Parts: sequence; structure tokens; C-alpha cells
Amino acid sequence: MTDLVQQLASELAARPNQVEAAIRLIDEGASVPFIARYRKEATEGLDDVQLRLLNTRLSYLRDLNERREKAIQSLTEQDKLSDDLLARINGAATKNALEEIYAPYRPKRTSKSFKAKEAGLGPIADKILTEDLDPKAALAGFEHADYPDEATQLDAVQHIIIDTWAQNIALSAELKATFAKTAVLKSTVASDEKKEVGKKFRDYFDFKENLNKLPSHRLLAMLRGRQENVLGLKVDGENDAPLARIVDAYQLTTVQPETRQSFLQETAKQFWSAKLRPQIEHSLLTEKRLSAEAEAVQVFSENLRHLLLSAPAGGRTTLGVDPGVRTGVKLAVVNASGDVVAHSTVYPFAPKEDVTGAKEELARLCREFSVDLVAIGNGTASRETEAVITEMMAEHPDLSLTRVTVSEAGASVYSASELATQELPELDVAIRGAVSIARRLQDPLAELVKIDPKSIGVGQYQHDVNQTGLAAALDAVVEDCVNAVGVDVNTASPAILGYIAGLNKAIAQQIVEYRKQHGRFENRQVLKNVPRLGERTFEQAAGFLRVHQGDQILDTSSVHPESYALVERIAKAHEKTVEDLIGQSEIIRQVKAEDFINDEFGLPTVVDVLAELEKPGRDPRPAFRTAKFRDDVKEVTDLQLGMELEGVITNVTNFGAFVDVGVHQDGLIHISELANEFVSDPQKIVKPGQIVQVRVIQVDAERKRINLSMRPENSQPAAKPARAPRRDKPADEKPQAKRPAARKDQPERNKQQKPAKPQEQKIGGLGALLLQAGIKGSK
Repeated sequence: MTDLVQQLASELAARPNQVEAAIRLIDEGASVPFIARYRKEATEGLDDVQLRLLNTRLSYLRDLNERREKAIQSLTEQDKLSDDLLARINGAATKNALEEIYAPYRPKRTSKSFKAKEAGLGPIADKILTEDLDPKAALAGFEHADYPDEATQLDAVQHIIIDTWAQNIALSAELKATFAKTAVLKSTVASDEKKEVGKKFRDYFDFKENLNKLPSHRLLAMLRGRQENVLGLKVDGENDAPLARIVDAYQLTTVQPETRQSFLQETAKQFWSAKLRPQIEHSLLTEKRLSAEAEAVQVFSENLRHLLLSAPAGGRTTLGVDPGVRTGVKLAVVNASGDVVAHSTVYPFAPKEDVTGAKEELARLCREFSVDLVAIGNGTASRETEAVITEMMAEHPDLSLTRVTVSEAGASVYSASELATQELPELDVAIRGAVSIARRLQDPLAELVKIDPKSIGVGQYQHDVNQTGLAAALDAVVEDCVNAVGVDVNTASPAILGYIAGLNKAIAQQIVEYRKQHGRFENRQVLKNVPRLGERTFEQAAGFLRVHQGDQILDTSSVHPESYALVERIAKAHEKTVEDLIGQSEIIRQVKAEDFINDEFGLPTVVDVLAELEKPGRDPRPAFRTAKFRDDVKEVTDLQLGMELEGVITNVTNFGAFVDVGVHQDGLIHISELANEFVSDPQKIVKPGQIVQVRVIQVDAERKRINLSMRPENSQPAAKPARAPRRDKPADEKPQAKRPAARKDQPERNKQQKPAKPQEQKIGGLGALLLQAGIKGSK
């Protein structure tokens, strides 16, 4: 436990006592949001990011240590556990590294080496390794039905020797490091037939790059090409140096007689080419893939966080519009509370082409139900539908409407889900999509939690990474976002309640059922009457559940019930009631937090309570605003070089950002086009949902590629900063000059206007992401 605490403390840049306290709380069942918000005294201020990383790493390291103990036990039983091997096993930092060390010792009862030893060839292999005799002479007198001649016997002996050498972990590690220095990843098209069906990968039909320098997004693109049987991948590198090292390690140039020397040198070649090199190739590619997947999950997590915490339009009556051609345009009016009050379907396009009827129905719904916002899904026929609505708005200037393009991503998944059936049993699946579009404009967090995060589509190759790890990371993001905002326990759906700290889907459903049977909750304490919601669960969840217009004013805030007594003390000390104290900034700012510290409440809790009293129930999300698309730009073919456009960031990756400019195809701002200064991390420049001004620098209509820039016209991107001179160099030695534009992703920047690499241009069929993502707003 001590070693584990020390390691986590080092990784988190925290003190061991902080880590130990956090582990204790996690083991007791406390959730990350609860610990971060209400147990700051215990952890001495570890934030939610640190705690989330601690929780993830704690689980991983415990699994790693459990596997480590099993490996040590197995090696002990085999009598193979040397001091060096034990040190290497204890030093393995990852599961992958541990398995590599243990692999040569893992019992393999079906291996050629094992069978040869079972046949009695083990002692003969030892003789050939240690004694100066001809290999054939060593076989004298050996007979076995499975090895009828010298050729099969010598081949079996080679397998025994190869497995013996494979147990030299120090040599294997050295050879891996040597090979890695020159390793490149090559990709080729699988066959001529694949050139047409796999043309999106054509930049990789004959491609190679140093494996160490290969960016994660490029590797994932190549792996996807292999998965689709379009590309063949091969890790290549030099053989001479590793083979020479093997020969030197076992002094194979001096062994006698020559027949033995020749046999062992040939065995060394087999050891390298057939045994060790394939393992090293696989290991290097696996390590690179795991690293790329980790980066991809991080990118997806950050994008999802910004999407979930994007600005809500709030309680405004909204008309949800789900565009369609042959099946019609589905309409649903959702009131300020999110209830469906009307729905309809219009057919302004072929084959009916009833534009007049569509505009009349749109106007009727907007007028009859006092619609304020029109949320238009960004799928098929989105811009055409928007044009019809624009005409309707022009013909009815008395209607005060704001139209907003909203992402449809995941709407169809929700529409056909069991949850949608429970929420909207009387509505057709198609109409449910329009309802979801309207609701996600009103409150993106509340609506998007109903959808599997992977279906929202804001990631970098999210379908190509480990799905279990991805799901865990995304669930953690959703949990953090939901608890950061808090939910109204009297209106929240089971989907969002299930993410509240301490709750799960079953208890969330129990809360909703209790609400249906007994009416609204008048205070937080009533939650204890919900079946299966015990004291421990109440402690975890209460602070994140809001009760508005109830009989306890503090229930509208994030002040935890365990701190209500503290608020009473503060109010009494200032001769105020709690009701008079809440929201009174002038009074609250005069309170000295130190005066209210005691054994029960430390300074962090008092400070948090005062901040919440000043702005009770504050929403951390930004204010709602819209952006405008150009009316004369509706398709990729409408774009012209140099055109200035307003767009919305829909996705941020390691190589740049995608922008919806209103043409059904996101454009790419390559990392080199985000700013004049050098950009190492696009997330530091732009976020999903951000409204930006962009300039068109390249259009490939055939491949639907749009390249955009946020840099001023005619400006040049800044060079990557030169590294500082190494400290171990003489002070008067100048560092080598660097090329002005040297970048790790140079292969895809051979020309300023070169299209992005395959799959970098469009990830997961992304369109605009609700309200601030792909928004078009106008009055």
C-alpha cells in the first residue's frame, strides 16, 4: 500500500497523505464528485481532475500488482525467479511491459520447444550450447518417433535453444531499444481492387514514417484502413545491428568446432528473424497503438465535456424540426418545461413539394404555441428546410423567432431506445427525433445524457479504440458534468439522475416512481423515503439534487444538508435569517470564514458555503448565444477560396479542429492554421461550441474536403520553438540550427494547400454540435 500511495502521489504531484485519504474514501464507496466537492478537508484540496486520475490509476495499478504477484508465484514454482528477473518484474510500469517480461516463462505445453524437451532433446541442446562438439555427434544414439531423422532433431534443438535465449530479458530489452531507433511503419494498398473502394485511404497506399514520430491520429487512420482490409501494415527496421549483438552476446564467432559455430549462428538468425523480431514489431506497434488510443480517449473526453457543458437556451418554447425529404419534415413543439404540446409532419420536398402547406403549418404552430426558438436538425435536407423556415419568417414578421441549427448526432439512437419509449410512448419514432432536437437546444446536458456518449460523435476515431476503456472515460466525464451543474429532483429524467453521485439507474428510477406516486419532493430529506435510498446514498447524492420552491431554501443550492447548521450559525452571527442571508453579496463578503472553523467544518467547506450563499444554484455553463451562416453558402460547391465565413467548432483533435460552416460537411482547420504562433495543443486555442471566423484556403469537392484557416490572409505560421541547448554541453557551444517550420506532422504539410490525411477530415460523420455547435441564429 505504501508503494502504491507513493507512486500515485508522484504522478499527481500531491502529498502521500492526500492520496491516502482519497484512497480511503474511494474504498469506502465515495464518488469522485462527492469527494471533490464535500471532502476537501480530508484530501486537503485535491480537485476533481486529480481525483479522477487517481481513481483510474488506482484501479489500473491494483490490477497490475495482482498480475505481478501471479507472475512471481509462477516463476517461483518454476524455480526461474532470479534477482534480476524479480527486479525487472517489479519495475514493469504497465501491464503490457509485465506480460513481455513474463511471456518467455509462461508454460506452453503445445510449443515446439516443450514437445522437444518432452522427447528428451533438452540435455542435447544444453550440450550443444556448452560443449565443443559437433551438433550431429551430440545426437548420437537419440531416437524418437516424432523426430525420425537428424534434420527434424536439429530443428527441434534449435527451438529449445531459441526459447532458452528468449529468457535473457536483458538482451531482449536491449535489442528492442536498438530496433526501435530505426523502426518505421509502412502501409501499402492490400490489392488493386481495394484502390477504388478504399480511396479515402489513398494517401496511405504507399506510405512510411518513423514509428517514434508517427502522430496518433495518423496511426489510427492506418489501423482503420487495415481493419477495413484496404491497407497492409508492416513495422520495418534494420536487422544487422541486432543480429550482430546476439552473436556477440553468446560469442558465436569463437565457438568450436566450425559445424557447431555454423549451427549456432544459424540458430541466432532464426532467433532474431522468427522469434524476437516479430515479438518486438508487435510490441512496438502495440505500445504505439495504446498511446494513440489514450490520446484519442482524452480528446473525446475533452470534447464531450465542452459539449455537455455548452450553453442551454433555457426554458423557452421551442419548435424541434427533424428534416427529411421523402418521409417529410417532422415537427414537435416543446414548452418551457420540456413537455410536448404539439407535433406534425410537413412535406415541402419531392414528391409532394407542398411548400405552401409546410409554411402555413409552421406559422400556425409558432403562433398558436408562442414559439420562441426553432431548432433545426443538421441532417439530410437541413439547409433546404432552413430555407423554407426563412421564407415563412419573412412572410410572418410578427413572429419573433430565432432559428438555430442543432446537431442530430445520436437523435435516432435515442428515438428508438427503451428510454424514449417510456418518455414518449404515444409518439412515433420519427417525431421523437424532433422532440430530442428541441430539448437538446433547451438543455443539452439533460438531453444528451440519454444517449450513449459514443453515439454523439465528438471523438478522434472513437470507434477504433478500446471500447471498454472509452466507455469508462466517457461515463466519468458525464458524471462530472452532471454533478457540476446539479439537477432538479422534481423534473429530472431517470437518465440524468443515474449520473448523480451515489445513485445508479435503479435508484434513479425509484426516485421517479416515488415522484409519480407521492407528488413532488418538498425538501431533500424526503428523498430518504425512496426505497433503496439509504443514509449512505443520501450523503453522496443530496448536495447535487436541487429542490426548487420547496420548504427549505438551502435545498435550491449546492450546500450539503450536513452544512445547514453552519449556515444557521453564520446567519445568527449576523442577526439574519437564512432567507435574508442568501444572495446578499455585501453581507456575505464581510463574513470572516476563519471565525466559523471548528472540528466539524474546516476552512475549505466554510469558503465553499459562503461562495454558494452569494450565488446560490449558480450554473457553471456559459450564456446562450447564436452564430450566423451565410445564406448564399449551402453546399461545398458554393465555397470559394479566400471566402470569409462564420462557423462553429464541432470537434477538436490533436491535428486541428473541425468547423461547421453550414454546408453539411465540416471543414478542417489544421493545427498549423489555428494561429500565427506555434500551437502544440489545439485544445488551448479552440473548444467545441466556440464561434469562430474562418477563411477558406482549399476545397476538394470530389472528396468533400474543406481546408480552413483562422490566421490572417498572407500571414505565415510561426516556427516551432527551438529547443534550449542541452545543459551538459559547453556553455559556448551553439545549438544546431533548426529548419523554420519543422514539425512532427511534416509529412502532411508538404504543401500548404495539401488536403488532410484520410479520415482526418471527417470523424464519425460529425455535423454541428447543438446550439453553439453549428448554430445559425437570426431574427
